[in-house]
Amino acid sequence: MADTPKVQSLDDVLRWLDRLENATQVHSLNAWAISATLAHMAQSVDMSMDGFPQPKSVLFQSTLGSAAFAVFRLRGRMSHGLTEPIPGAPALPQTTNWKPGVAQLRTAVQRFQRHTGTLQPHFAYGALSHADYALAHTLHIANHQDDITVA
Repeated sequence: MADTPKVQSLDDVLRWLDRLENATQVHSLNAWAISATLAHMAQSVDMSMDGFPQPKSVLFQSTLGSAAFAVFRLRGRMSHGLTEPIPGAPALPQTTNWKPGVAQLRTAVQRFQRHTGTLQPHFAYGALSHADYALAHTLHIANHQDDITVA
């Protein structure tokens, strides 16, 4: 999505979702349908509050996982397999209709922004503060922007 700057905050994500909602066409450039990509991003946000179904071991989270997040934070960007589902997550929809996914991701982000309770450990990174989770979500969504075109 070269014509759209990468999101740099969850507020940017909401503005980007406004653009997707009003677009005439939105496409995924990878093997996942656009609905799957949007649902995947929403799952990640929701699971930060509700829990991840298949977390990696505490040892992994406290070593490789936390190191990976530290690198992403330092670089200011994330890179991950853009068609890798969250382990144990429900199946993703595979349609070209992006609007339900936009609504789902918007609801998840707004819920996260309002959330004041305990957050669940990330399946790979382990325990994160609200601020670090906000950054992780932002970097995750920005990474997926690489594979989304908007017209």
